[in-house]
Amino acid sequence: MSSTTPTPTQHRRNGGDLVVESLAALGADTVFGLPGQHALGVFDALRRSALRYVGLRVENNAGFAADAYARTTHGVAPLLVSTGPGALMTLAALQEAAAGSAAVLAIGSQVPLAGIGGGRHGYLHELTDQSASFRGVVKSVHTARTASQIPSAVAAAWESALSIPHGPVWLEIPQDVLLAEADVPPVAGLEARPRELPPRPELIAAAADRLTEARRPVILAGGGVVRAGAEAELLALAERLRAPVATTFGGKGAFPWEHPLSLRSWMEDRYTTAFLEDADTLLVVGSGLGELSSNYHTFRPLGRVVQIEADLGKLESNHAALGIHADARAALAALVKEVGEREAGPDGDEDAPGPKEAGAAGSGAGDAPSPEAAVSDLLARVRDRIAGQHLDLEQQVLASVRDALPDGAVSCWDMTILAYWAWSAFDPRRTNALHSAQGAGGLGYGFPAALGVAVADPARPVLAVSGDGGAMYSIAELATARQYDLPVTWLIVDDGGYGILREYMTDAFGAATATELTRPDFVALAESFGVPALRTTPEQLRTDLAAALAAPGPSVVVLPAHLRMFAPTHLDS
Repeated sequence: MSSTTPTPTQHRRNGGDLVVESLAALGADTVFGLPGQHALGVFDALRRSALRYVGLRVENNAGFAADAYARTTHGVAPLLVSTGPGALMTLAALQEAAAGSAAVLAIGSQVPLAGIGGGRHGYLHELTDQSASFRGVVKSVHTARTASQIPSAVAAAWESALSIPHGPVWLEIPQDVLLAEADVPPVAGLEARPRELPPRPELIAAAADRLTEARRPVILAGGGVVRAGAEAELLALAERLRAPVATTFGGKGAFPWEHPLSLRSWMEDRYTTAFLEDADTLLVVGSGLGELSSNYHTFRPLGRVVQIEADLGKLESNHAALGIHADARAALAALVKEVGEREAGPDGDEDAPGPKEAGAAGSGAGDAPSPEAAVSDLLARVRDRIAGQHLDLEQQVLASVRDALPDGAVSCWDMTILAYWAWSAFDPRRTNALHSAQGAGGLGYGFPAALGVAVADPARPVLAVSGDGGAMYSIAELATARQYDLPVTWLIVDDGGYGILREYMTDAFGAATATELTRPDFVALAESFGVPALRTTPEQLRTDLAAALAAPGPSVVVLPAHLRMFAPTHLDS
């Protein structure tokens, strides 16, 4: 062996070491990923660092796990992958992270430096412009072309991911740069200063005036409230204004479910849409009023809208408003200080919110119900509408899941019929406790996301919910759950196909095509990974699921059932 060839005990620090040193210096303690040939330099460096590595079996699933870890911790989740196919496999997960404002720092390798720029040298995994694949998905794209550039590039990417609004970023480093000797001291004093986004004072003053003067103020809270950790500020403002609060699907948990002012999350309901429309001032916080939050764009506000949104592209993108480009927490805290307090009169509240067609008793202003009564009336109308559709099985199953899940536990939901019920009807019982893929809408999110939550907080059980179709996207991660002994219980609702697509196609065309699936024996398959599993019934679900959640380590519960969705209301608008 040549005297210049390093032995394992003579390791010379290289670009890979600079990556892991930079991550540690910025505060990371966990990274997710999957190794590949061009990325071996950084993966080798992991064994010389204190970073905890969690390896998944598919890059897309690793991205989902990182997404949920970032949502759970409100921090940055590093994701390490390789070039070409490995990098491209993360795109669906990064799209979800972008939609959900999850700060995923994806670090991918590249072909050797000489191959960057489209020279077509024929390197393995070579793309003409790999970074171009990410520009329309992530917040920012970064490249390090020398070892000395790596710490600053990592810090810039970290800063971008954690600047408000949070979101995923992409950093790529060529293979030879990762392997190049680093002739610099170990990284220690690295800083990233994420950009804050305070509201402009004149906008807060104008919004406070409108809310204080409003006779029927209502608040719609979106995912931006949860991501900002602004739940306390939202509660304080709602109680000060005595304003009813609805939460979008992404905003679930932002406001207490059982609060007298809680309209809950029935966003796909015409009664709720009318209630929001009739507000003379509607405060929208952390939502762009997109398709799902506007009952498929049937929402037509009759009064004035005030919108607080950290994502500039979503500000007034669907409805004219007094637009406040700001972090939800900072803006709500400022409003709490500025707005005047509303009090109930001795005989009710003549300034109460609530649509006249949805429960106001009497026609005179003096007969208007209180805000709390208007909320109660709306929820009763929603219950009656659902009760008239003979959906007892679906409500029984959802109630069993809620009863089985401990109050402090987090649930992660795939794109499946039971999840669509959960978006509207499930009480998460604490903030930041329900995660789903409703932002981008890709299959396969639930189980790997639950693994990411369990990595962040291994002391609590985590529930994942999938259909049989979605489960097949992430079945390989049973090996991950077993390898790291993560306390995730996976509920698989097995209806033999893509159930919601079956409903959509049957309703639209009279028959379904390409929705029926051959699937494995999920119980036997889970057990082959060493994961305890059982098959249950709707009647036994509560007991079986509670037992699985209480047991240590991973488990699988399979529920054969054909569930249906409640009837939509937007088609009648």
